[in-house]
Amino acid sequence: MTDFAPLPEPPYYAVIFTSQRRDGDKGADKDYDAMAARMADLAAQQPGYLGVETSRDAAGFGITVSYWADEAALKAWKQVAEHALAQELGRTRWYARYSLRVARVERQYEGPGGR
Repeated sequence: MTDFAPLPEPPYYAVIFTSQRRDGDKGADKDYDAMAARMADLAAQQPGYLGVETSRDAAGFGITVSYWADEAALKAWKQVAEHALAQELGRTRWYARYSLRVARVERQYEGPGGR
């Protein structure tokens, strides 16, 4: 991801997914890369999806923040069958550790170059 998500005025929800890939990111894992791209595309098709920001370093540590209009939308996303499969592969194949946090965004501020 190379840009900030275009977000509405709060309130909205943020799902913060922090992860450490198994054995870092040694070489490209085509299955992982394809699944990550598919999940980004699929999430963007869901009602209530607002955007995503993501980054991963060379050691395999990553943070992805997806934004949702309301709690119902993010709960519905969790139940999408293809997303559930990606979650299972993450637990069993791709991640040494992960953390998921859900937050309601009440305020937002932007610095130089923001809106």
